[in-house]
Amino acid sequence: MKQLLLSLLTFFLYIGCTENRIASKLGNTYPDIFPDYKGISIPINIAPLNFTVRNSSHIKAVFSNNNQPLFSIEGKNKIDIPLKKWQHMLSDNTGKQIDISISVWNESYPEGIQYKSFPVYITTDSIDPYIAYRLIEPGYESWHEMDIRQRALNCFKEDIIISSNMNEKGCVNCHSFCNYSPTEFMFHARTSPGGTIIIKNNQPTKVQLSQLGSSKEGTYPHWHPSGKYIIFSTNTTRQSFYSRNPNLIEVYDLESDLVLYDLVHNTVITDPRFNGPASFETFPAWAPDGKRLYYCTAPARQLPKRLKEIKYSICSVSFNPDNGSFGETIDTIYTAHNKSASFPRISPDNQYLLFTESDYATFPIWHKEADLKMISLQGSAPVDTDILNSTDVESYHSWSSNGRWIIFSSRRLDGLYTRFFIAHLNENGKFSKPFLLPQKDPDENNLRMKSFNIPEFIKDKITITRSQLDHTVTD
Repeated sequence: MKQLLLSLLTFFLYIGCTENRIASKLGNTYPDIFPDYKGISIPINIAPLNFTVRNSSHIKAVFSNNNQPLFSIEGKNKIDIPLKKWQHMLSDNTGKQIDISISVWNESYPEGIQYKSFPVYITTDSIDPYIAYRLIEPGYESWHEMDIRQRALNCFKEDIIISSNMNEKGCVNCHSFCNYSPTEFMFHARTSPGGTIIIKNNQPTKVQLSQLGSSKEGTYPHWHPSGKYIIFSTNTTRQSFYSRNPNLIEVYDLESDLVLYDLVHNTVITDPRFNGPASFETFPAWAPDGKRLYYCTAPARQLPKRLKEIKYSICSVSFNPDNGSFGETIDTIYTAHNKSASFPRISPDNQYLLFTESDYATFPIWHKEADLKMISLQGSAPVDTDILNSTDVESYHSWSSNGRWIIFSSRRLDGLYTRFFIAHLNENGKFSKPFLLPQKDPDENNLRMKSFNIPEFIKDKITITRSQLDHTVTD
């Protein structure tokens, strides 16, 4: 019995010493952590920034403010921050800087090394509580495994909204929300008996746009803030494969037009200026007040032979939501010269236009040179976005409802899979360093062999059930 008690005492003393290790060496460099959270600005309601230090046998992280320790966490090669402890720290230090000091024990430093502490800025700005996105294998023509999911941003909970399993393994894509609402959104369910699924007041219906007069199905949508209209591009899309090109794949439109779906009257409205063989129109987006439509357009060319000549500009036209008509004057907001624009998105305060810029064509997710760009709508001056971009793809992006955050997809980690990054925009129009969407296990960012794309912020959790959506899709 005494021997057992002595063994237990020795064990607990060992554990106590392990959990209070002090590194013997002070380093003058920053730690190599993954994800890289050094010097970022974060929302007051973001999930814990769990991270890993590779090739470590033990890690200790001390969180402090003004040299006053707040708490410390230890782990083998990962730091897993308790949710409540993290949330208390955020609420107690809103608008302040916290410093994180990392000590590491490994073969190179068996007695431990304490690296330079790095700052994390807790802003006074919140972020929308949820995002919706598509999770898909990064294949070329296989659409058998894909979901549209939602994720809580203040923790790590993830739910499936709709799966391709409910659609005979067909594609489910192109989701869009009305004013960030979880009860008013839409998506396409491809293959029979699919259609465009529209959820209004949390009740789903199915629409076949091609049977309403346009003879075309919708592709890229954007829901008007009034809730009365959805603008669609109608794209006939093809893809080609390169044998000697770092971009591997090229996706392009043989034709693309714009159509307006009137939800109140269940009709499709067309304008001859945005329909016809002379030009391509795609990626429509409403201004936050609903008074203007923005879209990308390029003169038609023989494809794929003259693909590299396709350069998309961004234009806008006024809109009257009372009768669904567009104004006479079309303004060019971004002129394509040697580059091509995709995914125009207007900030909620109507101050900025954020878009993706690539060398040519209309599918930047396969263009390694694709970057995020932004201009001020008060004079069209460019805004510095260098901090957002990398040497690989930056593509689809969305604004938070308060206009202080953007989320975007990037392939900067490995060049293969798209993952989500978040960045803050301050009141002076300056972006902060983007950070990878936090995961419970930081290694999931590398081990989950799926691409994340089409991130959209939503103001609350989607509550419509999968069975309701399944019934609507298959009916």
